[in-house]
Amino acid sequence: MTKTQDGAPVAEAEIERKYDLAADKPIPPLVPAGPVTNQADPRVDVLDATYFDTSDFRLAQAGITLRRRLGGSDEGWHLKLPVSEDKREELRLPLSGKPDKVPGALAKLVRAHTLGAKLVQAAHLRTERTSYALLDVNGREVATLTDDVVTGEAGGEKAHLDRWREIEIELSPGADPGVLDSLDQAVVKAGAERSRWPSKLRRLTDELVPSAGGASGSVLADYFAEHLDALRRNDIGVRRDVEDSVHQMRVAARRLRSGLKTFRRSLDADVANGLAAELRWLGGELGPARDNEVMAERLHGEVKALPAELVLGNVEQVMTRHFAREAEEAKARAVRALDSKRYTDLLRALEKLVGKPKKIKDDKKELRKAVARSDRKLRKAVAAASELKPGAEQDAALHEVRKKAKRARYAADTVRLVTGKKLRKWRKNVKAVQTTLGTHHDVVVTREVLRLLGLRAYAESENAFTYGLLHGRSVATAEAAHRRFTEEWQAVRKGSRPNWLR
Repeated sequence: MTKTQDGAPVAEAEIERKYDLAADKPIPPLVPAGPVTNQADPRVDVLDATYFDTSDFRLAQAGITLRRRLGGSDEGWHLKLPVSEDKREELRLPLSGKPDKVPGALAKLVRAHTLGAKLVQAAHLRTERTSYALLDVNGREVATLTDDVVTGEAGGEKAHLDRWREIEIELSPGADPGVLDSLDQAVVKAGAERSRWPSKLRRLTDELVPSAGGASGSVLADYFAEHLDALRRNDIGVRRDVEDSVHQMRVAARRLRSGLKTFRRSLDADVANGLAAELRWLGGELGPARDNEVMAERLHGEVKALPAELVLGNVEQVMTRHFAREAEEAKARAVRALDSKRYTDLLRALEKLVGKPKKIKDDKKELRKAVARSDRKLRKAVAAASELKPGAEQDAALHEVRKKAKRARYAADTVRLVTGKKLRKWRKNVKAVQTTLGTHHDVVVTREVLRLLGLRAYAESENAFTYGLLHGRSVATAEAAHRRFTEEWQAVRKGSRPNWLR
């Protein structure tokens, strides 16, 4: 029986390989093979699984499976998310509620894919499973071999029935991934063939699931599709509070917005401007969570680096409480945005954009012009910042340079397929500028937090010395970053670049 952690789904990595095996073939002998020296007695289970999806199989198109399974040691609700060719992450909840209603905790996790469409029973699989635990010389289980006879029925516009046999080798938790390769050789040698299907469900429903298609023929459409996919993948991570998911989702949103603004002339201008505005809103909702992560990591690191005699008062504890409180509020804000109709409408509009590649005018000449414009805007921003004296106004101008550098770098990434290596050196130099000014901006923002923490400590009659010390050091760090930027900008200005970018 599946258990939960405070009502949240339990996560478990699933690393396995599937093989097709003729019905009259014996189970492949895996003793000995690789580290396997023994095989436990077989266990027989009958598994009855109902799969849920939208009527147009939106989850299946994304490689996601959602099922309610009876039988076996892990019966319950399972949500499987693709990670790599052999690896998926499985989220589990115990059986509860109505059998034809997906638990809200799982339905919410896939909202970026379903876009509010109802999850209905899409397929039914009955599996007669014989399992063998594969043991090493010390009697430890390193993998499980399963021999499955599957009967399936899928709905959709037309019913589909099928019956087949497959075997799986699933790696045990903590086992060396190399075990799969050694067992793979033995299985194939015994007459099995690697399955081309990532899951039983996909094998059953392949004729019913709309084709995801390959490259569209449009550089921009493929770029937008790539980062729309990243947005959706990290949506699930943000909802689950997975480390770095807010950052990665924010990057995906920023890349989409940057592409829409940089290549606006290749698109419908009104559509591009509207989407860019909505992505800016989304970035603003995700921003506090990410900014809080960056500041917490930076300041905790700086405090730990100080000699003990310079850390006066409960500085670490105060910072921990402050950032934990901010993190909770920022996470709630981000999830509210992801649950909103506004966000769902944004995803629909992005889908529509990438679904019509023929309406995008992105020949090589147009793409080059757009990159050249991003370069000119970057140069203009640098010139404006260089005329200002140190202070808040210059800090804001340098942040603007950073944004322009990031947009120029993203533009280079977008057109890589048509420009090849010609932009590599220029992109590298621009990224160096962006990274240095990123450090400068982080320090400037963190400085204000230090001031507030110092004032709070003073008001509560606590020692504020350490906050003042860190504030002073942040000023020196920002000045050093500014000097480094000045040097790196010369590399951008004088460095190698194609003639069309001059």
